[in-house]
Amino acid sequence: MNDEQCVHFLRWALPRLKMRWAGFRKVRHQVRKRLVSRLNVLHLPDVKAYINYLEAHPEEWSVLDQYCQITISRFYREKKVFEMLEKDIIPELIGLSAPDKKDTISIWSAGCSSGEEPYSLSVLRDYALRESYPGLKFTILATDINIQLLERARQGRYPASSIKNLPDEWQASAFHQAGEVFTIHQAHKAGIEFQHHDIRTPLNRGPFHGILCRNLVFTYYSAELQGRILQQLEQSLLPGGALIIGAREKLPSAKYGFENWYPGSGVFRKV
Repeated sequence: MNDEQCVHFLRWALPRLKMRWAGFRKVRHQVRKRLVSRLNVLHLPDVKAYINYLEAHPEEWSVLDQYCQITISRFYREKKVFEMLEKDIIPELIGLSAPDKKDTISIWSAGCSSGEEPYSLSVLRDYALRESYPGLKFTILATDINIQLLERARQGRYPASSIKNLPDEWQASAFHQAGEVFTIHQAHKAGIEFQHHDIRTPLNRGPFHGILCRNLVFTYYSAELQGRILQQLEQSLLPGGALIIGAREKLPSAKYGFENWYPGSGVFRKV
């Protein structure tokens, strides 16, 4: 399958999965590799044969759906977001807590991949916020559709390229290095729960002080599906809570119950 064939196939298949081609332009090669492997498993000669196979075997669409879940993540991705969390967002969210839980912030990391985002939050708490808020606790629900990635997240083992955005002193303190593998210390796993979940289905948890749903829903899914998921996210947030999406993502034109917290940053507040 060459690139032209891959593009033609994705333009045909993605709308049927309620996904959008625009989100896959730069990451399509990740999907193409998976598709080539799948064609080999099914002993199919080309992408046209795979289209015929999909039409004859409806259950194959769920396999294709999994192949179209993009897995790109690293610690402190979009560093500016974590700087805003440290300086402004977390301090304001603390004020939303009930008096008996004033030092506990609940966060949902939706589409957590291999755990880089929830562990980044934990490290931020332990190294950047602890001095100003010594009793601060995070309860972090980290969810993803990919069971294999969730198992990697629980192990907390990463290559150097994954942690390079962290300050040098945090890299040295937060991980145990063995060769080229960096394993996050057990202390930074406190308060994190990893759970298998498809963001397209209701979660039935919360409400949360903050939800990070970055570079997922508002990049890869159709406008219709984006709107439905946004409603679910809104229902899962406390009034005044933060919704953080990718810095280059945009909410659907109808923002439901949200306002820009920091315009142009992907940070919104539930009103």
